[in-house]
Amino acid sequence: MHKYECPCGYIYDPMEGDSENNIPPETAFENLPDDWVCPLCGAEKEFFTKKA
Repeated sequence: MHKYECPCGYIYDPMEGDSENNIPPETAFENLPDDWVCPLCGAEKEFFTKKA
């Protein structure tokens, strides 16, 4: 599973999930809810880029 980076610098790591938004560990970025946004700046998923 790949990590994804928000323009604000937040990195979504699927191995960690997003506990603040009830996203369990091992949740792939592609499987995040459509209404999930960056927990730091509120950017929508479409603005994230895949990390190499």
